[in-house]
Amino acid sequence: MSFLDSWNEEQQSSYLYRVMAQVEANPARSALFENLARAADAQAQIWMERIRGSGGSPPPAFRPSFRARLTAYLVRRIGPRRLRPVLAALKVRGMSIYTSSAPVSGHPMPVSVEDIGHRHKGVSGGKLRAAVFGINDGLVSNTSLIMGVAGAAASGRFILLSGIAGLLAGAFSMAAGEYVSMRSQREMYEYQIGLEREELEEYPEEEAEELALIYSARGLSLDEARRVAREMVSNREHAIDALAREELGLNPDDLGSPVGAAVWSFAAFAVGSVVPLVPFLLGAGSHALWTSAALAAVSLFAVGTLLSLFTGRHAWRSGLRMVILGAAAAASTFVIGKALGVALS
Repeated sequence: MSFLDSWNEEQQSSYLYRVMAQVEANPARSALFENLARAADAQAQIWMERIRGSGGSPPPAFRPSFRARLTAYLVRRIGPRRLRPVLAALKVRGMSIYTSSAPVSGHPMPVSVEDIGHRHKGVSGGKLRAAVFGINDGLVSNTSLIMGVAGAAASGRFILLSGIAGLLAGAFSMAAGEYVSMRSQREMYEYQIGLEREELEEYPEEEAEELALIYSARGLSLDEARRVAREMVSNREHAIDALAREELGLNPDDLGSPVGAAVWSFAAFAVGSVVPLVPFLLGAGSHALWTSAALAAVSLFAVGTLLSLFTGRHAWRSGLRMVILGAAAAASTFVIGKALGVALS
């Protein structure tokens, strides 16, 4: 990145910080963004001196890009909390203050380097949760497809072919979507971390001060916040981790392999989709449709009980709710398929 690009980045950050300071109702957060805007101005001045020192011409007066102006408009309309990923991608720091609904002053502060990211660690059911939802999607969508085709009075062979097509189409769609989502998230993270590494090389004291301002806004005294920030920045790897979490609001532990996520999503959807197909694959004859519906209902109940592990709801109630929702979707497609079958016959 050139000196001019870096100057422009800091000016854009300053512009957005001031917009956020204007719309933020919490005085501590508003003060944080005002201070970050001044810090960005100071860093922009450093890049201006680099431009002059290298013999370059001073840049013209800063004008926000269309993207920055659009983001500022959205911040004024819906607030910064809902735009955290967009703001982080635009090099706006301090987004971690919006990761919790707890009061700003009530957030636990790290008191040593070893505490960096400690609150983010622990047992996470992310993969299991994703698998359960993937299975549920496959179950509901393919059961509904089978019921819709059956409603049109199609033969068992045609229902089987339609179900297999639905399984493959849905699984590939889920895998592709998961891959693109994970890849985009990783690319954004890698880009932001690259910027943080460059800035830590160029002005470590200013980066430490930004961290201190964030910690101060979240309840720590300014002197203690500066002590903690200096301790963090003294270790390069810990500093990058802290900057990612506290300035960008990114958790490196949440990033996985795009390929792995795609395979996982494909498999979960396929497992759910194959359940209502089993009777047709085994040649259950005239009872295949009702056997398929029964298998789907039992599986949906099982998925609902598993989801209760994440929602905290009663297992039986969660299971029954899932069966009712799945039955409503299947019944609707059956009726639509029946109507279409009559209309097209």
